[in-house]
Amino acid sequence: MASPTVAANAYASLARVLENTSPGKGSEPNGQSFASMLKDAVGSVVESGRKSDAQTVAMAAGKANVMDVVTAVADTDVAVSTLVSVRDRVIAAYEDIMKMPI
Repeated sequence: MASPTVAANAYASLARVLENTSPGKGSEPNGQSFASMLKDAVGSVVESGRKSDAQTVAMAAGKANVMDVVTAVADTDVAVSTLVSVRDRVIAAYEDIMKMPI
């Protein structure tokens, strides 16, 4: 399990990456661009992690219920697992495209 310091550093690094990423130049005519959709998805995972951390700190201070902390941590776990699954599928699709003959 990651320590709070490692988790905080990971969130800070991801936040810096998101702030430095500019949205895609070309957007779909009837929707948002892939870059903005990806940025929103990663941002929601980061926000879920922040809420989980806040609940954990509040519980350590005696201001939160254990059930709230468990729920927040479970939500973050699901969000991160989903993000990792999507990443794996994108990498697999890229590898399949690279194997195609020209």
